[in-house]
Amino acid sequence: MERYRQSFRNNNVFVALEETGAYYFNNATNDYASELHRYNLEVGVAKDAWFYQLIEAERDFHLNVNPDPELGVTMLWIDAQIRSEAGEILGLAGTGLELAPFLRDIVDLNQPGITSLFLDASGAIQLYRDASLIDFATTANPEGQKNTVDLLLDTPNNAKKVRQLMHELRQNRQNETQVETVFVTREGTRHLLGIAYLPDIDWFSVTLIDLTELMPVEPFFRTLAVLSVMLVAILVMIYLLLNHWFLTPMQKMGGSMLALQNGNFEVGRLPKGRAEVGRLIGYFGEMAESILRHTDELEDRVQERTKQLETLTRIDPLTNLLNRRGLTDTLNQELDKASRSGTTLGILWIDLDHFKALNDSLGHAMGDQALVQIAAVLRNSLRTYDQAARWGGDEFLIVLADCDTDTLTHLGERIRTAVEHDMKQQGWAVTVSIGGYLTQPDDTLDTLLNRADQSMYQAKQGGRNRFYHAPL
Repeated sequence: MERYRQSFRNNNVFVALEETGAYYFNNATNDYASELHRYNLEVGVAKDAWFYQLIEAERDFHLNVNPDPELGVTMLWIDAQIRSEAGEILGLAGTGLELAPFLRDIVDLNQPGITSLFLDASGAIQLYRDASLIDFATTANPEGQKNTVDLLLDTPNNAKKVRQLMHELRQNRQNETQVETVFVTREGTRHLLGIAYLPDIDWFSVTLIDLTELMPVEPFFRTLAVLSVMLVAILVMIYLLLNHWFLTPMQKMGGSMLALQNGNFEVGRLPKGRAEVGRLIGYFGEMAESILRHTDELEDRVQERTKQLETLTRIDPLTNLLNRRGLTDTLNQELDKASRSGTTLGILWIDLDHFKALNDSLGHAMGDQALVQIAAVLRNSLRTYDQAARWGGDEFLIVLADCDTDTLTHLGERIRTAVEHDMKQQGWAVTVSIGGYLTQPDDTLDTLLNRADQSMYQAKQGGRNRFYHAPL
């Protein structure tokens, strides 16, 4: 929102979400930077009806002149729909233009005898130099209570003619430069009225020419023809300017936004718009490049973090040995490898003797230190291709690749004596009971763990501080 806010001439931006009704807004002075959520829209509340009616209309793009009583502002609002990848409407986003400058630049031609205005499909006045006649919040106003073009014409018959032309132009919307004319009376004088349809925003551009102002004497037919051509030219000029400065760039940017939403960050060359539209389009291109750059960086960080998390889920944080999950994965891999190569795995199941007494007498912190010390002994006692793990609590497991009975016995005794010696030097009466097991061809993960565990209990029952290998 902040990036878009800075792209608009009036430096304001809003986002409204249908599911929650949340309305977010920030103005040119950045008053709401710390609290963009201004209020909640509610179904059935008159002041919020505009939002739900625009959502229901399903128009990708919409203009409306609307007062916001919550914010205390009245602007020409530019509304664009926010859609999900599936096309579901999620809400509206856009900006508001100050009404007076827009009326001055686009609507008030400052030509004596010529009046320009814009109507919506219902004939309600949307933009007019006299702001008191604008039908603010048109979408929320019921029919019969709107400020319509009828207010500018003297007779109902004149209004009927104009509405008939509006209907015909809307039916023939393919011809975007079609202009219709009709004579009407306004404030007691005869006017030539020209009207053109703007299908992109579903509005009508209307121009009134005061014939008595431009021609004090009774006009001749040739003069009328010149005026008609001038009227048509004015309407076509207004339409082409709006289309060139505003509608075409916004439509092309909308297509690029859809491509960006679908993961295509190469938005290509966008047309240049005028004023805030041009800045918005330029900024959109920069934003797409920024998103692409940050997406690549994010993907790299995600991959790196995923590797780190994967490592953390496999490593015991106290001893830095493999944990139960890490060893289980290793055992499955080594079993498959041994099955393919016809080799044998050796398993050493290690349980600390008298460890509970150490914890009870010296505390758990000292017990943790003893576990760290034993982990160091295991690393120093093993071959480079063997794997040690803390199975849980005071139990450790070692996987010995390509192992036989002599290797299993040698490493089991080597670890037992190394632990006994190291613990005595630390002043701790801690030894280990070790059960050894050599895998058989029919072994599964469960069977080899169960048999190694049974061997360890045999070592315990034999008096502790010993290695036991069950005979084959």
